[in-house]
Amino acid sequence: MGVQARTRAKEIREAREAERRRAANRTRMISVVGGVIILGLLAAIVISLVNAARKDQSTAIPTLPAGQTAVAPANTTPGGAIVLGQPSAPVRLEVFVDYMCPYCGKFEKANAGELNRLVADGTVRLELYPLAFLDRMSEGSKYSTRTASAVAAVADKAPDKVLAFNQALYEHQPAEGTTGLSDEEIASLARGVGVPTEVVLDFHERRFAPWVTASTAKVLDGGVSGTPTVKINGTVFKGDLYTAGPLTEAILAAKGQ
Repeated sequence: MGVQARTRAKEIREAREAERRRAANRTRMISVVGGVIILGLLAAIVISLVNAARKDQSTAIPTLPAGQTAVAPANTTPGGAIVLGQPSAPVRLEVFVDYMCPYCGKFEKANAGELNRLVADGTVRLELYPLAFLDRMSEGSKYSTRTASAVAAVADKAPDKVLAFNQALYEHQPAEGTTGLSDEEIASLARGVGVPTEVVLDFHERRFAPWVTASTAKVLDGGVSGTPTVKINGTVFKGDLYTAGPLTEAILAAKGQ
């Protein structure tokens, strides 16, 4: 092969190699751009799903039907809390719950014994917010409102039975997506923990249902969007709510401040 032929062959090889590199670069660029587009689409989908979930969980702020007036039970705060324990207790503990909420059930199981003790010994002034976030999860029976209204009726006339009734409701908590306990089953639980008959008879009237609606609206408007939420002296507790111990330790630390 002559010099000219070899030179030509070399040029052809170099041209082919250059084209191969350009093709490889184009492939890599297409892959990178495609990956970025896919990641962007995935991020958009995730953000959309998260926003939709938050919207579903938060629920629109409820309003009272026309003509209804919210009458507050005794032993409650203007913000919608049932007050339990000594007013002079060094630690103010706010607990926001919904009786259909499974995580509230887990919280109750882990902490009920300690909280009852801390209320009884004067360490904690407990402000319990019985809310109706999850009425939509009870197939139209408004279980959250019915139970919260019953707890409010107990707070009104038999406040010393609130914690026992609260605990009984969680011990017999229905699953989300069911109609929940019937009115008679709720009344039976109340009678079982010593709530007087005349108080139990008030359950069926649901006299405090408008108060529950108004209280839920205030809580949502105040920034609490999920249950359980716990605050110690006004500050949200961000520790483990579902294991016995961490909340008690935080309360005792607050007491010593």
